[in-house]
Amino acid sequence: MSKHYDVIVVGAGSMGMAAGYFLAKQGKSTLLIDAYDPPHTMGSHHGDTRIIRHAYGEGAQYVPLVLRAQQLWNELEQESGESLFQQTGVLCAEEPGCTFVRGVIASAQQYSLPIEVLDAEEIRYRWKGITVPDGFTGCFEQSSGVLFSETCLSAYRKLAVQYGAELLPYTSVQQIELHPAGATVRANEAAYHADALVLSAGAWMKQMLDSLDLELALQPTRKAVAWFEADEALYNPEVFPAFSFNLQGEDYYGFPSFAGTGLKIGRHDGGQQTDPNQVNREFGAYPEDEGDVRSFLQRYMPQAAGRLKQGKICLYTLTPDRDFIIDRHPLYPHVVLTAGFSGHGFKFASAVGEIASQLITAGETPLDISMFSVGRFATSRP
Repeated sequence: MSKHYDVIVVGAGSMGMAAGYFLAKQGKSTLLIDAYDPPHTMGSHHGDTRIIRHAYGEGAQYVPLVLRAQQLWNELEQESGESLFQQTGVLCAEEPGCTFVRGVIASAQQYSLPIEVLDAEEIRYRWKGITVPDGFTGCFEQSSGVLFSETCLSAYRKLAVQYGAELLPYTSVQQIELHPAGATVRANEAAYHADALVLSAGAWMKQMLDSLDLELALQPTRKAVAWFEADEALYNPEVFPAFSFNLQGEDYYGFPSFAGTGLKIGRHDGGQQTDPNQVNREFGAYPEDEGDVRSFLQRYMPQAAGRLKQGKICLYTLTPDRDFIIDRHPLYPHVVLTAGFSGHGFKFASAVGEIASQLITAGETPLDISMFSVGRFATSRP
């Protein structure tokens, strides 16, 4: 069996599925290949929810990208008829000596984004479920909120197929061959050919690119997230925001309790370096899976430190500088790489999918993606 497409997308998670949608919508014959059946629980997009922030402490250069992403999420919501985003607002807070909130405020000022700067007393007054000591500072962005990640991915999948994309779930790629004017993907005893290729395999990108003689400094990392029984009057999304807390040597993020599911919380730093094919996906396999986040809640949100309702494991794929890779292959410009989203990528998936499609169809994108160059890490072998 052999078939030819305009574009093959290898890895149909958040970035790949979005790319497939944009390509198919433009009339490109598109094949999406995934080792599982997206949305699934083996990658980085599950667990129901993701935060989207517009003012960005990781760097002001992300702001135009996330504003475009928000616009595209809103458009997807309209086109799909699904509820994809809830405007809960996002609170960023930190203890003395940290600098993240300062970066958030600076990016808001640079791009004239509405933001409220708060001291500890104002945080405690505003949200009765938060207990922070004097000296804490924070900022609140009312226009931000929460994306329902698996619903977002399902919406892109449904529309991509409606626009003519083909999806091969449960399909493991055995080999990729890059040619000067195309590519061949061998999977499930079949060969698929295309003029162009999008590689978006998440935690599997390093081993995939190693096989293509392109070494990238990517580190898959096991991460835990947990939901706890909470006082629903204090922590429901009508009164409580999504949040990010930066402590000395500890970073946490979380979500209000949607429909009584419990307050969701994860630790952004830390985790265990892992092989995505051998990761221990049992929540509680490490004491810190529950221990770290429960300790945080007991200190700062005690009425949310109730019974553990559920826990899940997902994967970060970290770059050394924690910035993304969105670029064309240095030797094969018809191959687009999206990788290394370092635990803060999902909010950008709509924009990354659009960019990938633009790089394929036009060779460029109007957004500045120079900071995401593959050249800052990549080593090509002849």
